[in-house]
Amino acid sequence: MVRPGRLAADAGVGLAAGLAGTLAMTVSSTVEMRLRGREASSAPADAAGKVLGVEPVDEAGAARFSRAVHYGYGTGWGAVRGVLAGLGLRPVAATAVHLGLVWGGELVTLPALGVAPPVTRWRPPEVAADAWHHLVYAVTTGIAYVLLDRDR
Repeated sequence: MVRPGRLAADAGVGLAAGLAGTLAMTVSSTVEMRLRGREASSAPADAAGKVLGVEPVDEAGAARFSRAVHYGYGTGWGAVRGVLAGLGLRPVAATAVHLGLVWGGELVTLPALGVAPPVTRWRPPEVAADAWHHLVYAVTTGIAYVLLDRDR
């Protein structure tokens, strides 16, 4: 039986785990961008701006908004990882479902909002890099969740 108080606690632990996953994804994507010589994607911030009605007034504001979206979105998705555990999914299964939700959500939402082309129009290296970064996020979030939750 799922208890609401326990589920809320699981979501809270998930938020901390999501922050750890977001930090790992940030490192992964920063290294990959430098190695490949590419710029950071503005698509997540563009999507959030569309949904929230936010339009940064200058480049510095756009960079701040992009960081806020990145960390807020990744941390927030960590709560979902906690809920998956609270619903009884074993760690590997919860991480796999979490990965599917996070990456699948991106692949559907960004094109639907008109801020990125569908994945079928991406070059294979872009698909591989994006999949890798989301895998780093989900696995790190999953490991962090298990480590943070084992004392409860």
